[in-house]
Amino acid sequence: MDNYKLTIQYDGTRYKGWQRLGKGESTIQGKIENVLTEMVGTPVEIIGSSRTDAGVHALEQIANVKLHQKTSASEIQSYVNKYLPEDISVVKVDSVHSRFHARYNSADKTYVYKIWNEEYSHPFLRKLSMHVDQPLDRQQMKKASAHFVGEHDFTAFSNAKSKKKSNVRTIRSIDFSEKDGVLEIRIKGDGFLYNMVRKIIGTLVKVGLGELKADAIPGIIESKEREHAGFADASGLYLEKIDFKLT
Repeated sequence: MDNYKLTIQYDGTRYKGWQRLGKGESTIQGKIENVLTEMVGTPVEIIGSSRTDAGVHALEQIANVKLHQKTSASEIQSYVNKYLPEDISVVKVDSVHSRFHARYNSADKTYVYKIWNEEYSHPFLRKLSMHVDQPLDRQQMKKASAHFVGEHDFTAFSNAKSKKKSNVRTIRSIDFSEKDGVLEIRIKGDGFLYNMVRKIIGTLVKVGLGELKADAIPGIIESKEREHAGFADASGLYLEKIDFKLT
């Protein structure tokens, strides 16, 4: 059995997220598995590094798949890209060690959130960014973002339903940049709870709009009360990079 690492990009606008759901539900994992199953003639399961939510995009999603049938990385890439929808691309396929596991071997993940901050909408970015039509105070947003960095219980910034698992995560960094008139906020961490990035971004936007003080963040974190946090659209969120542990 051979193990292959897939590097995948997708526009998540019309999908229910990465993870395969029930029959008839359109997901990224489901689309790729269906094509690979057709290719090899037996059911195939792929393992993704991150379970992106409905509407979220990926610049670099990593998955691995083990196949019994003899084939090559180039044959896999050519076949899947021929039959996948145009909004999903497998940009690279590598043959990897049998022990490589896209989820268990992943370390840090980086997400980037894109905001179009103009009074007028952007026709070509409306499904690929969040439109904020009021001026955002970048300095206050940066000040607020510093409070998220480090190890915290992020219960207040998640919609995770399970109470059994730990909600403690470590944010390595939050960086701001501007590109082609788009505000980009990058968040790097060792893992993220359900909706965590979108709630952090939504809270930073509230700070930028003057609806929330930057120094209110520590209190919200400590409160573990979810109603105090903001929430951002899925359209502006991209999984940008997966870092892996050295083995």
